[in-house]
Amino acid sequence: MNKQMKSGIGLIGSLLLVMVGLYRLWTNQLEEMSIIVAYLFLGVGIIGTITNGVKWKKHSK
Repeated sequence: MNKQMKSGIGLIGSLLLVMVGLYRLWTNQLEEMSIIVAYLFLGVGIIGTITNGVKWKKHSK
């Protein structure tokens, strides 16, 4: 597994965290997940998306 593939998998995982966090904040469907966890998922997902996106772009050259 090369570095570009690892960054791509990390990017997908980070985007999934962002989507779960946003889904919980926009709807109240996941009531067993607290608001703090939703904000945590959102923040960590955004940071991971930016970091992995930069790494992926750097390795694609």
